Amino acid sequence: MVSSVINVGPENNLSRYFQDIRKYPILTPEEELRLSHLWKDEGDVKAAHKLVTSHLRLVAKIAMGYRGYGLPVNELISEGNIGMMQAVRRFDPDKGFRLATYAMWWIRAAIQEYILHSWSLVKMGTTAAQKKLFFNLRRLKGQMQAIDDGDLQPEQVNKIATTLGVSEQDVVNMNRRMAAPDHSLNAPMRADQDNEWQDRLVDDQVNQEETYAENEELSGRKALLANAMNTLNERERHIFTERRLTDEPSTLEDLALQYGISRERVRQIEVRAFEKVQAAMKKDVEARRGAAKEG
Repeated sequence: MVSSVINVGPENNLSRYFQDIRKYPILTPEEELRLSHLWKDEGDVKAAHKLVTSHLRLVAKIAMGYRGYGLPVNELISEGNIGMMQAVRRFDPDKGFRLATYAMWWIRAAIQEYILHSWSLVKMGTTAAQKKLFFNLRRLKGQMQAIDDGDLQPEQVNKIATTLGVSEQDVVNMNRRMAAPDHSLNAPMRADQDNEWQDRLVDDQVNQEETYAENEELSGRKALLANAMNTLNERERHIFTERRLTDEPSTLEDLALQYGISRERVRQIEVRAFEKVQAAMKKDVEARRGAAKEG
C-alpha cells in the first residue's frame, strides 16, 4: 500500500525522514471521508496511500514515546507505519469518528508487540496484565523518581501493584527483568577465568549411566521372567499372563467361561502359577550369583 514509507532508513537519517513526512498534507474531515469511501468501496489504492501518508506524523509522534526501551527509533516508526496500514485497511468511515482516533490503537499495538519480541530474548509479557505492567512500569517509576533505582521500596511496589491491578510479586519480577539486560551464556564468569556461565547450568536430563543401568536391570528381569514362564503349562501361562502381565487384566469370570471352570478354580491356578514363577526366578537369581562368585 505504501511500501515507500515503511522502511524509514538508518537511525542517522531520522531528521531527513521527519522533514519528508511533513510534505504530506493533513486531511480535512471531508477529504478523509471521501478518500476512505474510495478505498473501502472501490479499492482505490491511491486513496489508501493518501490516508496513510497523511498520518505519518502521528505514527512518528507515538513511536517517539517508546524511545525509553532502548530500541532504534527508526524500527519503532517502521512498525508503527505497518500498524497504520492495518488501521486504514480496517477503518469504517461510516462509524462517525476520525481515522486518527481509530489508528492510534493499531499503531500502539504494532509498536508494543515489536518491543515485546525484540527487547529481550526472554518473553516479557504473555498476558494482558503483564503487557500492561511492562508498558506502564517505567512511567510509574518516573512519577516516583525511581527510574534509576534497583529494587523498589515496598511502598512503591504496593502502589504500582494497586494502580495496575497486578500482584506485588509480578511488579518485583518485572522490575528486575527490565533492569537486567540479556547476557550471553558463553560470556566468561570472570575476566581472569575461562569458565563460562553455561558451565554452571544444571542438566535436567537423566544421567546416561543411570539410564543404561536401569535398562540393563529391566532386560535382566525380562529374561528371568521369560525363563520362569517356561515352568508353567499352557493353561497356567495363559491365565497368569491375562491376570498379571497385561494392561487390562481379564476378569475371573471371563477366564472361567473360556475354560469352563469356576472362578475360584481360575484364582487357584493364577496363585499357583505366580508361586511357580516366583520360585523359578529366585532359583535362577541364586544360580547366577553362584556362577558369578565362581568366576
